Amino acid sequence: MQGPENKLDFSNVLDVANYFTLATTNEVVNETFNCTRGNGRKIMEAAEIIKEKLDNRKLVILDGAMGSELEKSGAKMDKNLWCGSCSVEFPELVTKVHEDYIKAGADVITTNTYACTPISMKNYGLEDSIQEFNQKSVEVAKKAIENSKKDIALAGSVSASGSFYKFGTKAMIPGFKEQIKILTEEGVDLIILEAMSSQADIVQTMIECSAKINIPVWLSVSCVIDDKTKNIMLGYNDSMDSPPEIYENFENSLNRFAKLHKGPILIAHSDISVTGKALEVAKKNFSGILGAYPNTGHYEKPHWKFADDVTPNDYLEYAKSWQKSGAQIIGGCCGLGVEEIKAIAALKK
Repeated sequence: MQGPENKLDFSNVLDVANYFTLATTNEVVNETFNCTRGNGRKIMEAAEIIKEKLDNRKLVILDGAMGSELEKSGAKMDKNLWCGSCSVEFPELVTKVHEDYIKAGADVITTNTYACTPISMKNYGLEDSIQEFNQKSVEVAKKAIENSKKDIALAGSVSASGSFYKFGTKAMIPGFKEQIKILTEEGVDLIILEAMSSQADIVQTMIECSAKINIPVWLSVSCVIDDKTKNIMLGYNDSMDSPPEIYENFENSLNRFAKLHKGPILIAHSDISVTGKALEVAKKNFSGILGAYPNTGHYEKPHWKFADDVTPNDYLEYAKSWQKSGAQIIGGCCGLGVEEIKAIAALKK
């Protein structure tokens, strides 16, 4: 809405259609109409609220897994993009999951765009749908925020999904920039670089691609333990039945990232048992805001597969320990859903 203070508001498709009908039937020429509902918020308001909480050392609750929650709701996983296509094929279910996380106590919800990277979609012959999938994911998330009538921040997920290291980081740059551009233009409050499962060079490239945008940027990386050296390393478990992929030393990589990235750094898509140890390393080597959103499962085509069940109360105890280790942003990744987020939201009280 244009006025003394520019605001972000939502236009219902039926309202837009009615305005077009009125304009054409009444011979309106060179007129501008505001067809929003008039309940907009300042464009940076939600991001500013989150920043204020973090600046005051308060806990911010991030949402949890999207794919596994959607599968529980009856959504069909795509063989290549898993839940990435659900914003187009099952929009009501995606909105419902977002709404459930907001009701559970999440301060920040994340767009369902992790698997919708341009490079990944091109790999699967879906290059013509890149804009649609990313825009629709923002749309259904905004709808959940509008329905909640709360000051919830929307994080645009930009991932390295489909970024094959063998082609070099230069080949990844156009895709990273394209997705960041789409999400920022669609009005997300912040960008979260979900660089889990990525080598240090890829993480650095993602940071560089987001350096000039005018909204906050969060960075998340995944960690594993090297059984030989017992060091915390960048890496990930792609399967519950195979050994982890091990990349660079986490401490060294963190020092490298901190020179380029000043926003929050989160330990994500990592085993719960590794998360606390990685946070301890991060606390010693990074003076900025820290966070955590680990996982308890993996997508192994065609369904999600989970490790030993972690109860909501179990997860609350883990979250308490991470908060003591300096984490100010806590949520969940694969396998950690609405009930776990509801449990840890109690830490805000």
